[in-house]
Amino acid sequence: GLGIARSLGRRGAPVCVIDDEPSIARLSRYTTHFVRVKDLHDEQKAIAALMDAGRRMNLKGWVVYPTRDETVAALSIHRKELSKWFRIPTPDWETIKWAWDKRNTYKLAQDLGIPCPKTWFPQTLDDVRRIEAKFPLILKPAIKEHFVYAAKVKAWRVNNPKELVDRFTEASAFVPAGEMMVQDLIPGGSSEQQYGCCVFFKEGQAIGTMLAHYLRSHPPDFGRCSTFVVTVEDPELEELSLRFLRAINYYGLAEVEFRRDPRDGVLKLLDVNARTWGYHSLGVTAGVDFTQMLFQDQLGNAVTPARARAQVAWL
Repeated sequence: GLGIARSLGRRGAPVCVIDDEPSIARLSRYTTHFVRVKDLHDEQKAIAALMDAGRRMNLKGWVVYPTRDETVAALSIHRKELSKWFRIPTPDWETIKWAWDKRNTYKLAQDLGIPCPKTWFPQTLDDVRRIEAKFPLILKPAIKEHFVYAAKVKAWRVNNPKELVDRFTEASAFVPAGEMMVQDLIPGGSSEQQYGCCVFFKEGQAIGTMLAHYLRSHPPDFGRCSTFVVTVEDPELEELSLRFLRAINYYGLAEVEFRRDPRDGVLKLLDVNARTWGYHSLGVTAGVDFTQMLFQDQLGNAVTPARARAQVAWL
């Protein structure tokens, strides 16, 4: 959110931050409006809060930037209604569903020939007990928002069959049935093997492109955020990412995450973020202002293609 406010504000655009948490973005010199609301996790409450702020503050025609996955889903589902008042870059649900639910993501990736870690989709404890795999494994959600706010982590490492059963039972108390996945743990940790392809994507092409290597994350094993990132060149990472985005007819800003498996050297798809991501402001220094590209396109202005320089770091 802070990176978005800075990008827009530096070029004279007014900025309204809407948040249900103590937001660092509201303290930016470029934030002209701040609205604190009770709840942005609930879909209906989030839409109501956005519409209320828009009408009260006369934000008609403003571009909306979601910074959480649950907000992406809400905007997508209610896009037709919201578009009567705002500019909503978030695509329709027919596109977003492939990024929102990892069960959809991995199925489509398999159909497209994009490698993924081996993944099981158990429905019950009996399904979990029948999994035959080499440990350690990862227990992770298909829809992250139903898990991360309760567990305070993105995934759990499980080292043996008993831990797997115990953790699955624990997750079943707060995650809807069928949403927990079991996945092969790629060795090395996210701090060594994780990469991202960041784009402003339109009509099947990446207008803005930045490829990144995550050198450090927090927490180290299954980082909720990157803390040290360096731009790179990686044609394979780029090709696989664009293949997925073309298949879902994507528009807007996106980050596609992969991890390179040291056992076979293969890049394997982990996640597709249909929104801005934590380190997107690295693009400004590296030569690609993603926030501004989307803003200008939404206003109907021409956008000059741009590509990030390699070996630019973000801390």
